[in-house]
Amino acid sequence: MSERSDPGKFERAIQRFDEENSRDPNMETVDGEARPRELVYAERLTEWVLKLKPDASEGLRLAARCQHICRWMIPRDTYERTKAGYLKWRTELKKFHAQKAGEILREVGYADEIVMRVQALNLKKDFPQDPDSRVLEDALCLVFLQYQFAELASRSTDEKMINALRKSWNKMTEQARSEALELSYDTRERGLIEKALQPA
Repeated sequence: MSERSDPGKFERAIQRFDEENSRDPNMETVDGEARPRELVYAERLTEWVLKLKPDASEGLRLAARCQHICRWMIPRDTYERTKAGYLKWRTELKKFHAQKAGEILREVGYADEIVMRVQALNLKKDFPQDPDSRVLEDALCLVFLQYQFAELASRSTDEKMINALRKSWNKMTEQARSEALELSYDTRERGLIEKALQPA
């Protein structure tokens, strides 16, 4: 892995990120076992980043593991149920994740260069110009499609889902789009994707 000068430091950072996410009171059942939701999310995001870019830089790997760190601490319902409220919540979350990640990275001994790099990815700065930010965004979209799309579609209208799918698709690279089309979907979900990909 490029940039990796101290494997022990990297492993300590991953361990600390996982420790924090293990505190998530929200559980998700995986293979019959209830596990902290944000820990599961971090593992899935890491898997997709490494599938898309096996030689991912240290900064990108760290960012994948802490992208949603301690997300449950800022619940959606603490902001107004409006588009403006949603956007404010998302902005505050990104800042919170970046701050939390920076504290842990400095705690385990990382220099400012790596800390700032990870935080820039947390904050999605320079997207889509930054190649690492594109990989991370691809991975975020693929986690959504593989693990969250079906549940969201089951309680949403076709119109709402088609709109969400189009937004995701527009942010994804051709590599990620190819991966997305290989995922398993039921008949309705596949139909929604097909409609989303039709010319407007």
